Amino acid sequence: MGHHIITPVLLLFCLPALAAPPLRVSENKRFLVRADGTPFFYLGDTAWELFHRLNREDAERYLAIRAKQRFTVIQAVVLAEFDGLVEPNAYGHLPIKDKDPRQPVDAYFQHVDWIVNKAAEHGLIIGMLPSWGAWVHENNIFTPTTARIWGEYLGRRYKDKQVIWILGGDRNPLKASQTAIWRAMAEGIVAASSDAVITYHPSPSDLGSSSQFFHHDPWLTFNMHQNGHCAEKPVWETIEKDYELNPIKPVMDGEPIYEDHPICFDARNRGYSTASDARRFLYWELFAGAFGHTYGNHAVWQMWSPERKPINGPLFYWTDAVNRPGAQQMQHARALLESRPFLTRIPDQSMIVPAAVTGSVPGAGLKRIEATRASDGAYAMVYVPASRAFTVRLDALSGSEVKAWWFDPRTGTATPVATFPKTATREFTPPGLGEQQDWILVLDDAARNFPPPGASQWTSTN
Repeated sequence: MGHHIITPVLLLFCLPALAAPPLRVSENKRFLVRADGTPFFYLGDTAWELFHRLNREDAERYLAIRAKQRFTVIQAVVLAEFDGLVEPNAYGHLPIKDKDPRQPVDAYFQHVDWIVNKAAEHGLIIGMLPSWGAWVHENNIFTPTTARIWGEYLGRRYKDKQVIWILGGDRNPLKASQTAIWRAMAEGIVAASSDAVITYHPSPSDLGSSSQFFHHDPWLTFNMHQNGHCAEKPVWETIEKDYELNPIKPVMDGEPIYEDHPICFDARNRGYSTASDARRFLYWELFAGAFGHTYGNHAVWQMWSPERKPINGPLFYWTDAVNRPGAQQMQHARALLESRPFLTRIPDQSMIVPAAVTGSVPGAGLKRIEATRASDGAYAMVYVPASRAFTVRLDALSGSEVKAWWFDPRTGTATPVATFPKTATREFTPPGLGEQQDWILVLDDAARNFPPPGASQWTSTN
């Protein structure tokens, strides 16, 4: 049995800094695509304090690392959470004068402009939050009128940049007054930038999806979840619920469990999350129907450094945390999905055969097995978070022969298993043992002659 270690040619610097073509929703309403129709894989990183805390030298260092790791979106906040209205940025500037959104400070925004342009030079798109949710909910500085003014100011300033707008900032609008402010802010953005791509970042709860509040609003381009920082949540269920909604809109998780985060904020009793946790959320959600995914590291989102007060016990300074294993491994998911037809992928949990004795799907909770496939049967993928035998239905695959591979999500290594005649079902056992030895089974219609999983040219094979 041979193996392939994928060494792609990186095409990271393809986006110009100015007048980038906008993203839009795919024809089947499940994905984002670029202006020319090629798929866009949303691989985000939470860098909430990027504009507020980093100088240009450090910002460029951070962006260059994330570009090398093949991220595509950097999520950052204009009116930052931690004293963002009273603590100046690295150059001594506040974003607005007298906490008044009608009085933006141009010097502050020159720094934001620089980061947005530098990100584009690295092939990265800024997921821009106009305001952290606290400035609308607990310490409200907005009315619907000033929120629209703020949205229009930002939309006008960045309408020629490739920006994804993320409203909300970790808050659920449970009051009519809050909903009115967020809607007004969105309307201001659209008034200045009619093709704006907009979503909403909620807080983690039973209502932890933008669909609960804004699904039918025409400005909401795609739904976003926040599943928070516990390791046992059935995150696939939230994706599945939004996937089934009408009208159809793309869906993804904008803040799953961070790497190196105290699990459920309880480090003493539950320890810290690991790269394994980050991978499980990544593949569970992608295979359940998400069009992209956001990664986060507990030190990076707050840009923790020696001169900063730590928030909730980070383990590393951000300069070290950017190279943690989970951050390095996210790119393998992108390479895997881009190595197969991208826009035809659908979730299909019926591929997993229930256990004969219990009648249940093998794996539950942290051991959940998740399956996805091409709608035309060209390929299928099964994520196995802990090594165990399982049985797969093969009837959804096209063709008379199946080629099977094991894909290692830790390394991006693809290992061929066998090519065999298609039967009704077949049992597979992952090659590695252990509770954190996750694997992905890739099943191809052998006649399609696909490259090894992960051997992407960084464009869809559609």
